[in-house]
Amino acid sequence: MYFCSNYPLAVALCVVTMLCWGSWGNTQKLAGKTWRFELFYWDYVIGLVAFSLLAGFTLGSSGGGAWSFAQNLGTVSAATWVWPLLGGIVFNASNILLSAAIAVAGMSVAFPVGVGLALVGGTVANWFVDGKGNPYLIWTALAVIVASIICNALAFKVKQSAAGRGEDAATVKKGLALAVAAGLMMSWFSPLVNRVVDMEFAAAAPAAGKMTPYTAFFVFTLGVFASNFVFNTLMMRKPVSGAPVAAAEWFKGGAAVHLVGVLGGAIWATGTLLSFVAAGTAGAAISYSLGQGATLVSALWGILVWREFKGAPALSGRLNLAMILLFLAGLALLVMAGGN
Repeated sequence: MYFCSNYPLAVALCVVTMLCWGSWGNTQKLAGKTWRFELFYWDYVIGLVAFSLLAGFTLGSSGGGAWSFAQNLGTVSAATWVWPLLGGIVFNASNILLSAAIAVAGMSVAFPVGVGLALVGGTVANWFVDGKGNPYLIWTALAVIVASIICNALAFKVKQSAAGRGEDAATVKKGLALAVAAGLMMSWFSPLVNRVVDMEFAAAAPAAGKMTPYTAFFVFTLGVFASNFVFNTLMMRKPVSGAPVAAAEWFKGGAAVHLVGVLGGAIWATGTLLSFVAAGTAGAAISYSLGQGATLVSALWGILVWREFKGAPALSGRLNLAMILLFLAGLALLVMAGGN
């Protein structure tokens, strides 16, 4: 099994996580030109499960022995499965709300608010799981990041006010509410999974009742897949916008649009698995919070590429610039916190 034992490399893996988590939403934006996000999301979940299996039987099985994917999967008890399964269910509920927020309000609003809140809550919860990292620097970094989230929310408010009180402003307000709900729920998926991951990698075999990062991630994706039949089916019947979507519509999509969704799932899965792999060296709180720098990446995609703030007042641009600078400062403090 491949694992990371070098702190600078662990930080580099967390940066890759950040890029993956901040970029998968582009696949939804691409598919959304012709494809409802509820249909996209089925392909996204398929991509998650497929990638977890591929990673498990390659990187997760290298070297063989008790740390290998298949052996660990077969030896852990059913009670151990509960936590990553629950993490998958919690994540899926929150991510469907985030996807709905992207569809309604765009990446530059949904990610900074939703994922920013998840960063703060998840970092605190993960720190209580393993206690790694300088707590004073972590709390200072989170305060700076909260300030950056507030700047983004204010930029959105300025844009909304300029749009007037019409249907468009009301729709984007709904997207903001969805992003807040998603962020509050998303804080919990990583601590639930990390609860059963053996992050020491020092013994000949994982500790009793513990999983490797690859095994835990696979079980996590099973929780996502199983719960999708409940959560996404409800979303299709009671959509946040537009008419209800029939399940038969999924079978009418071409190969290209399905592959875009699968790619989106694989991109997010790559980042998440690397976060779990790096957690043993960087610490669960640091690896999670650095990965959630995706907030900044996605905001830049939304602002610079998708032009989601086009036509907004100049004050929105200044507030978004402040958001970017504060977020970078917060991430720098988190890197310093992990090195102490």
